Amino acid sequence: MGLDSQLIADRTYFIVEEDGRLAGCGGWSRRATAYGGDHSPGRDSALLNEARDAAKIRAMYTAPGFERRGVARLILSLCESAARSTGFAKVDLVATMSGKPLYEVCGYHPLEAFHDDRAGEPVPLLRMGKAL
Repeated sequence: MGLDSQLIADRTYFIVEEDGRLAGCGGWSRRATAYGGDHSPGRDSALLNEARDAAKIRAMYTAPGFERRGVARLILSLCESAARSTGFAKVDLVATMSGKPLYEVCGYHPLEAFHDDRAGEPVPLLRMGKAL
């Protein structure tokens, strides 16, 4: 999916390092785009309404060798806290099937299953949500 520079410009992206090595990264967004990078079709940079909409958890990644060490949970916690402090009462995300178990353990529940076939091969995805 690639880089989403809007997260960086909005200063809503977190990077976790250990000894100068990338352990993981991820962010949250107050914009309508649910997932994908700068070159993904269907992007929408419209601002969400904190009173009505869910903030978006975006671009989660854990580097090989750092799995199951709390990196993703730390990033989720930082994102949720930042979204809450901005006025959002809920968050949602688009999970791959490999990420689904982590998000469930962290309190997210399934909202909508779908496939993204923009890269040619359909990828199963699951929109999940959580109240803050």
